[in-house]
Amino acid sequence: MALLPVEEALRRIVDGVPPRPAERVPLDDALDRVLAEDIAARRTQPPWDTSAMDGYAVRAADVATVPTTLRVIGAAPAGHPFEGTVGAGEAVRIFTGAPLPDGANAIVIQEDTERAGDEVTVLESSGIGRFVRKRGLDFAEGDVLLSAGRRADPRAIALAAAMNHADLSVHGRPKVAILSTGDELALPGSDPGPEKIIASNGFGLAAIVRRAGGIPVDLGIAADDRESLAGAVAKARKSGADVLVTLGGASVGEHDIVQDVLVAEGLSLDFWKIAMRPGKPLMFGMFGASRFLGLPGNPVSAMITARLFLVPLIHALCGLRETQSGETNARLGADLGENDQRQDYLRAMSSIDPDGTLVVTPFGRQDSSMLATLARADALIIRPPFAPAATAGETCRALLMDF
Repeated sequence: MALLPVEEALRRIVDGVPPRPAERVPLDDALDRVLAEDIAARRTQPPWDTSAMDGYAVRAADVATVPTTLRVIGAAPAGHPFEGTVGAGEAVRIFTGAPLPDGANAIVIQEDTERAGDEVTVLESSGIGRFVRKRGLDFAEGDVLLSAGRRADPRAIALAAAMNHADLSVHGRPKVAILSTGDELALPGSDPGPEKIIASNGFGLAAIVRRAGGIPVDLGIAADDRESLAGAVAKARKSGADVLVTLGGASVGEHDIVQDVLVAEGLSLDFWKIAMRPGKPLMFGMFGASRFLGLPGNPVSAMITARLFLVPLIHALCGLRETQSGETNARLGADLGENDQRQDYLRAMSSIDPDGTLVVTPFGRQDSSMLATLARADALIIRPPFAPAATAGETCRALLMDF
């Protein structure tokens, strides 16, 4: 049976995924949430013509010829507009952000003046509108400035606040239940003995889920027996998770029983095994109302498949309209042999050539158990199926590390 291509596997996982229902949250809680509706300005900004500098509000005609001396008739600090009108030969001391007084049509900056009591001598002329921010320069009431599907980054939150929104409608954060499997696993910090290995995948996956915008739910470690797995599956149901992720037990060994147990418990399997290295034994299906991803047990395989498939799924559930793949063109820093039927993701280090070109150099060993190599890598070289041998200096595709 032909292995499923990576692109087709991803399409099946994310197509038709409905975003989580919307909820309103205060601005302080909106960071990195995804907007569920368009956001329109509730006011005009600035609401009046304002001074862009500290200085004096004047009539441009009065300072066309300099030096000239004007009578100071008042002051306009920010938040305290001058209530009178600027007439011929007059000026108002003004500060950045204060409304332009009636009668004035220009600002002379403080550095271009000399003050003596109630008089100010203007040393540099200023034309109509000079250093004046016109009403509505930034936006007008009713302008839609933030669109549904945008992540609420710090810039968006600042803009929403300026538009006079104290809270935002955002999509809920999906719950991702994470179940590690394997008799050989022991928790970090324990005394595992020589027959055990430390369980790292669940912690790495939880971090990936949080960074992608989801809420990880730790289901612990299930032993390689049907009773233990069935108990963990029951916990997954009670968690109300949007996604169930299992780690390990997805291969073809005698103890790899995750698929059998989940199918018996109601899993509708869509596919198993994809044309990818590392990460061939990937499973996907529906488990009731939850989506299911069965990731490989090897640490590097688990982390890379989570980045390629779980992260886009979380983004879709969060309501992101578009998700950037992170792929870019680069130049190979070493020779590579021809590839087989599986798409390779080779851990690599990146550098920048003097001409500004990104160069990616693969590590010599690519064993899927080597987390230290993954931690050192900052890019993955993507080798399509049946790619011919390539020499250093050729163009390639690379995925920059963001996990």
